[in-house]
Amino acid sequence: MRVLIVDDSTLFRKVVRDALAVCPGVEVVGVASDGKTALEKIDYYRPDLVTLDVEMPVLNGIEVLRELQTRPHRPEVIMLSALTDQGAVCTTQALRLGAFDFVLKPSSQSNIEDSCQQLRSDLLPKVRVLQDRLANRQNRLEERVSDPKDIFVPTPGDKPFDASQAAVVGIGISTGGPAALSNLLPKLPANLGVPLLIVQHMPPMFTKSLASDLNRASKITVCEAEEGQAILPGTAYIAPGGKQMKVVTENGAKVIHITDDPPERSCRPSVDYLFRSIAHEYGRKAMALVMTGMGDDGTLGCRLLKRHGCMVVAQDEKSCVVYGMPRQVVSSGLADKVVPLDQLHEVIQCAGVKGAGICR
Repeated sequence: MRVLIVDDSTLFRKVVRDALAVCPGVEVVGVASDGKTALEKIDYYRPDLVTLDVEMPVLNGIEVLRELQTRPHRPEVIMLSALTDQGAVCTTQALRLGAFDFVLKPSSQSNIEDSCQQLRSDLLPKVRVLQDRLANRQNRLEERVSDPKDIFVPTPGDKPFDASQAAVVGIGISTGGPAALSNLLPKLPANLGVPLLIVQHMPPMFTKSLASDLNRASKITVCEAEEGQAILPGTAYIAPGGKQMKVVTENGAKVIHITDDPPERSCRPSVDYLFRSIAHEYGRKAMALVMTGMGDDGTLGCRLLKRHGCMVVAQDEKSCVVYGMPRQVVSSGLADKVVPLDQLHEVIQCAGVKGAGICR
């Protein structure tokens, strides 16, 4: 994998280079200190991956991404972002413009070795996923298509799930999530009959920026979830970055509870954590949707949901940026349906709608 490092800081270019040096099969072909030079070097070196700073002179990272959309050679891009409100706004915009993912820049308080170690742990798993994608791209005829036999089949005597029974839809999503949610949520009608509870793997501040962007683009209400919020139809609640979100019942009503409980499978917010509470609070009257993302967060939660008789839907491989989380659900035999991204809104719209037999 050929990589171009783009950052206006000489020190941070070294930190990124040192972090990538331990990853087999990665070659740093060049560096650039501003967006204009980056575009020139992208044309010259034709890298597979660009690590791209947000704030730079001449052209910033967002302007580079916009320009890349007009060019025939479009490398994958991982954004390097500061943990600030402005960094969160710019990063969510970058993800909508096609960036593969992002990592947080190490804090200025860290020494070089600590910064390099932090970057390795955050950046290298994403680089390895892109290496796998590059290898698959070179052999597309052998790309795996989800095998129908992997899809969950109820045991004899089980009643088929009727989507009209669903009172809530839980969504778990990670890498590729902001772009996928930007495709999905604006297609839903304002009178959607169920609430959506969403775990998007993101750090603090970034989920608030994402929710604001999605709210502006959608007919339903989209918000970053808050402690004690009532769960209402036609509203999407995104778990706050760095926190856990679950459903509890208070005075006979379903409300959101935000906690500092530990990460699960290195995730906070965690899909498993949310899905577990949905299973306990809603029983059979729930639908779970697992979308694009690295890892296997959500599989254990889906297993519990299936025991309660809930419907589980997985995004299909072709429309995923990373077919990790949905793959684990499908290969575990937990998915009732495997659906392309551009059709997921139809499945959600069936929830809570009487006579929605087409969604069984």
